[in-house]
Amino acid sequence: RRLSKIVGDIAQKIREGIELTARIDYILARARYSKAVGGVSINHQRSTDGSAGLSESVVNLSNARHPVLGEKAVPINVSIGPDWHVLVITGPNTGGKTLAMKTVGLLALLYQSGIRIPVDEESTLPVFDGIYADVGDSQSIEYAVSRFGAHMQNVIDILSVAGRRSLVLLDELGTS
Repeated sequence: RRLSKIVGDIAQKIREGIELTARIDYILARARYSKAVGGVSINHQRSTDGSAGLSESVVNLSNARHPVLGEKAVPINVSIGPDWHVLVITGPNTGGKTLAMKTVGLLALLYQSGIRIPVDEESTLPVFDGIYADVGDSQSIEYAVSRFGAHMQNVIDILSVAGRRSLVLLDELGTS
């Protein structure tokens, strides 16, 4: 009883200590992961009013590598914007199109999570207000729709929430 009372009296301090420990652990985990993938710090883009990350959504990734593949990753260069906002990747099967798209999406998510990404230092990314993807040919058994129908429903859902500052990744649009 005495021990329970002592713990009860300092319960708030214990909760604060756990929260601070979790924050420190999160920061250290991001730093360790950044180092493990060979990540670098890239500059925030600036808009004309000087606010960070809200420029014209220019994506410029130089020698970007998919972090999961490590040394096996083939570096890619991707540029989108400022005068255009759509990039279509075409080519034969097994040409790396999906991998390139996933690399851009994953690096954008890592960057926005405060993790250094495996690219050259001159690379730039904006801060997106949303990152949305429809990859592959999903099928929804729950709603008894075809693969194409499920794919199109995902696209409709994405388009209903995506805005001018969103990154939308669509893989094999119109298949199935």
